[in-house]
Amino acid sequence: MKAFDKQHILHPYAPSVPLADMEFVTSASGVYLELENGKKIIDGMSSWWSVIHGYNVPELNGAANKQLAKMSHVMFGGITHEPAINLAKTLLDISHQNLEHIFFSDSGSVSVEVALKMAYQYHSSQGDKQKSKILAFYKGYHGDTFGAMSVCDPVTGMHSAFEAVLHKNIFAQHPECRFDAVWDEKYIEDFQEKLDAHHHEIAAVIIEPIVQGAGGMRIYSPAFLKRVEELCKEYDVLLILDEIATGFGRTGKLFAYEHADVTPDIVCVGKALTGGYLSLAATLTSKKIIQGIEANGNVLMHGPTFMANPLACAIANASLELLLQSPWQTRVKNIETQLKTQLKQCESLAIVKEVRVLGAIGVVELHEATDLAFFTPAFVQQGVWVRPFLNLVYIMPPFIISESELKHLTSALYHVIQEFQIYKNFKDSSC
Repeated sequence: MKAFDKQHILHPYAPSVPLADMEFVTSASGVYLELENGKKIIDGMSSWWSVIHGYNVPELNGAANKQLAKMSHVMFGGITHEPAINLAKTLLDISHQNLEHIFFSDSGSVSVEVALKMAYQYHSSQGDKQKSKILAFYKGYHGDTFGAMSVCDPVTGMHSAFEAVLHKNIFAQHPECRFDAVWDEKYIEDFQEKLDAHHHEIAAVIIEPIVQGAGGMRIYSPAFLKRVEELCKEYDVLLILDEIATGFGRTGKLFAYEHADVTPDIVCVGKALTGGYLSLAATLTSKKIIQGIEANGNVLMHGPTFMANPLACAIANASLELLLQSPWQTRVKNIETQLKTQLKQCESLAIVKEVRVLGAIGVVELHEATDLAFFTPAFVQQGVWVRPFLNLVYIMPPFIISESELKHLTSALYHVIQEFQIYKNFKDSSC
């Protein structure tokens, strides 16, 4: 099977002929992935932010089986069903009171596409077709579909191959103020200048609240997000918050925007929505936006085949119930405290530039670019699964991880980074 995979199956951001062998996972339970040789390794990535409850969760398995006995899918055009209605009720209850409408889609990238369409249609339906651009941020990441790519970092992002065909948007300097920084207006100057110069053609601002994810794992001050909101209101520009990675408790708040007490016009959620079981996302917005879109008899022009898939919605309902009834705030706070204490030892390594932590997110930034050919087998040898990128070694474990399991994970980070430093020094001296 691995040979077939290597010859025929494409993997994320990887060449058709992989540079290294894939790890073959046979099963997963709790925080562990079991490999073909029987070795169990701790998943420090929560399968890219999504598996907040761990794997093979009885409550989610039960919800899936119960829904399968009824129907796994039905089109959403002209039809509705209980799992979607219950999920919409819960999401609207736990999110900002300004958000009153919800659009379900099948991935985070598509939820961003829907958000961009909402912003464009809101202005164009009222006769202002000049507002056709989005103001985004350098170092931002919002997905891999075309609209989403157009608001990702255009310089150091992953989508430069498509520059010629992407919609040309406007970009402001990424947030440079640390989470606990004393606020200074200099941090927002570039954003304000871009908004002042181009507000007549800007439909919306899009930003990842508090944590810029795949663009660099930057954790910034809530005061920055608050000033973004204030300026959007001042210049009559909509505010889109991309909570796909940060939503559902990852930063210590249910939604990261709660750190800044802002009122968004549109919010995108996904990843952890189903606890990592199935792909499902949602775009939440206000009555004002929907009424604006529907001016002059228009409707929002989007409709995925698997919109509000009943099976995914049923599992999402069970996942949210499990989350909300759990002591998730205490769990995330304990993870944060342990990460801050145990990752601090990485600062003693010369190759480490900075360590930063927020909620259940731990980031070790290196002075050197990482090397997957080195890191992947080294981490597996240590009994953990960690997937570095750029110059970042980062973890976001499931919320259910125990103190001892997390200690194993943070110790592995330190030892592998230490080994990488020795490896780099030897390699550089050989050259």
